[in-house]
Amino acid sequence: MNWRQVRMCGDPPQIATAQVPPIGESDDKIFTTDHAVIVLDGASAFVPVELPASTYADRLGRELRQQLTAEPRADLAEVLYTAIEATAHEFDLRPGESPSSTVAIARARARWLDVLVLGDTDVITPGHAVKDVRIDALDLAPRRRYRERLAAGTGYDDEHRRLLRELQHEQAKHRNREGGYWIAEAAPEAAKHALTEQLPASETPWAILVTDGAYEVMEHLDLDDWPQLAEAMSSELEATLRRCHTWEQHEDPDARSLPRAKRHDDKSIATIQCQTSARS
Repeated sequence: MNWRQVRMCGDPPQIATAQVPPIGESDDKIFTTDHAVIVLDGASAFVPVELPASTYADRLGRELRQQLTAEPRADLAEVLYTAIEATAHEFDLRPGESPSSTVAIARARARWLDVLVLGDTDVITPGHAVKDVRIDALDLAPRRRYRERLAAGTGYDDEHRRLLRELQHEQAKHRNREGGYWIAEAAPEAAKHALTEQLPASETPWAILVTDGAYEVMEHLDLDDWPQLAEAMSSELEATLRRCHTWEQHEDPDARSLPRAKRHDDKSIATIQCQTSARS
């Protein structure tokens, strides 16, 4: 009898996660099921509201986890649609007056790995990344200006904060609209504009989900050895994130080397590995 190695994502997969700061202090949220991992990056509303971004992202993530547990094969975009709808109803949210969140999902299903991305939390796989660049593609003037000023050494001064407020108002004009960008907020229709892919497990032994607060610093410090990170334990992933945080604090506190909106953004990373088993 001949035996060969067959990669089956549904064996179940191995999942590792890490966050800095820890989940209770972060607007980033990570949820897992037996065969899926969900990463969210909550953002404050453009106008002041009572609901914290952390609360919104947490509830949305719980809705997603519940649905994917109950219906492991459900269409990911449809699951997200229902989760946004339920979250908006729970908190009586209105478009433009709500916190929002990126959403990234990777689900192991038999011989496939299903991926969904909405907003700038990336899913990285061998030789390929699912990235939603629509908000950056807007190339809004306040964003260009605050990055130029930081690179020139101005630091986080009053003008920087003013530019961030201006940037939020500009982004609001493009949020969840054709020709703009799409994000989980109060309008479930945004789910229809998520990026989705179905990747064969034979070519996708692993996937890494990473928020922008982690990705940008990891890339800048050459810590983005994704194949190695895919095999890391949660403690090793956390050590990488803490190294990024320490660099921000001590080596680039004014964001001159790596211009960014704030000194420390929340950092989250999760990995999902398909397992290999013998088949006749």
